[in-house]
Amino acid sequence: MLNKKRFYLSTAFILMVGVFVGLALSSRLDLTSPLAAKNQVSSRSVETLSQLSEALSEVAGVATPSVVNISTTRLIKQSEQAFDFFDDPFFRRFFGDQAPHPNIPKEHKEQSLGSGVIVSEDGYIVTNNHVIEKSQEIKVLLSNKRDYKAKLIGADPKTDLAVIKIEAKGLTALPWGDSNKLRAGEIVFAIGNPFGLNQTVTMGVIGAVGRANVGIADYEDFIQTDAAINPGNSGGALINARGELVGINTAIVSRTGGYQGIGFAVPSSMAKQVMDSLIKYKKVVRGWLGVSIQEVTSDLAEEFGVTDLKGAIVSGVMKESPAEKAGIKQGDVLLQFNGKDVEDTGHLRNMVSQSPIGSKVKVKLFRKKKEMEVEVTIAELPKKLGEAAMEEGPGEDQEESNALSGVTVRELTPELAKRFGIKEGTAGVIVSKIDPGSKAFEAGIRPGDIVMQINQKDVASIEDYKNAVLKLKSKERILLLIRRKGEDLFLTIRPE
Repeated sequence: MLNKKRFYLSTAFILMVGVFVGLALSSRLDLTSPLAAKNQVSSRSVETLSQLSEALSEVAGVATPSVVNISTTRLIKQSEQAFDFFDDPFFRRFFGDQAPHPNIPKEHKEQSLGSGVIVSEDGYIVTNNHVIEKSQEIKVLLSNKRDYKAKLIGADPKTDLAVIKIEAKGLTALPWGDSNKLRAGEIVFAIGNPFGLNQTVTMGVIGAVGRANVGIADYEDFIQTDAAINPGNSGGALINARGELVGINTAIVSRTGGYQGIGFAVPSSMAKQVMDSLIKYKKVVRGWLGVSIQEVTSDLAEEFGVTDLKGAIVSGVMKESPAEKAGIKQGDVLLQFNGKDVEDTGHLRNMVSQSPIGSKVKVKLFRKKKEMEVEVTIAELPKKLGEAAMEEGPGEDQEESNALSGVTVRELTPELAKRFGIKEGTAGVIVSKIDPGSKAFEAGIRPGDIVMQINQKDVASIEDYKNAVLKLKSKERILLLIRRKGEDLFLTIRPE
């Protein structure tokens, strides 16, 4: 009996020892169940994410003190306000001078908020032009709650940039980054004061670079990002992962006025050039080539014999311009500017505008199925280019072509030239009427256009026009050179 009792006790002790040993081994070897493992985060993952979070926080923390709150005050006079219904003569006719009239002040102050970026220790701040436009007073609030009155150094509506200055020393300035090195997918931070919430940081990625034809400014080379930009962020900083200023937040694409995933920033390369020019000259000095340009479409590429849709077609060359002096001609396709490929018209316009005045630039172009290179000396963009304004006007039907079905043209007489505001000596025939259902209308021909060439043959009179039309084949595509409001433009008309 005693032996049996000892046996049972020994067995129980061995089992208990086995359980303890098993628990110890499982904890040492992390032998947990698959379900438990799935619900746990490894220490390595936690450590990696913590390091990433700390790094991002450090970058944002370094840059935040350089972003300021800008508040502006503008005096609105009654003449600038909306139409006053109570002063309407029709209203007074029934109610007389004793009619009820609300107490509308002669003038009132309008305030707005935006953001800015400190770019020098002695108080220079870059922001958007629309943030400070028409303001009588500009105030700057720093991250340390100190506020200053700011002086406007200069503004450039063509890029929507402005420079202001406060009298302060030892400020925390953001270092400039190279926006030309940005690539889609890079992490960026947008810092500003959306809805008056100071030093707000949002994070996202670069969606695209070199965005043009957005319709925000005359010179566009925007950085597109999904970092949240809201009203009040305008003029704030877009920084890269190294804490460098790579852009000035400018606008959002939104149907509601709020954030919808697409924002635009002026690249630092453009912002710095504009800032330096405003500080030095009190204006923006831009380079000038002296050509009218248009995009290379599939049809135009086939007509001019180019294989790539990159580049820019020269639709016009201004007299005494750098382009004319260098030998650039109408119909040339500009392929490279200063050793860089011309992506499109917007890209070329930006490269020319940022070229130093007096600098000599190599331009590679395509002419009559041959590549050639010319050297251009960049001049300063004139204030007024003297473009002729041309308005649409009535005319009598004279001639209607068969190949250009639906188009009616007239001889460009001195009287018509004067009526349409066309420069004296302009050669061509004027479109007086066009059928809205015609292929020519679909291609973009409009009344008032001057037809100057048909298939690269000059048209100086009605006779020239008739002869050119007679030579056209029924299924031949037509290349037209027209002049509209002082600008030359190539258009193609596809056959039926």
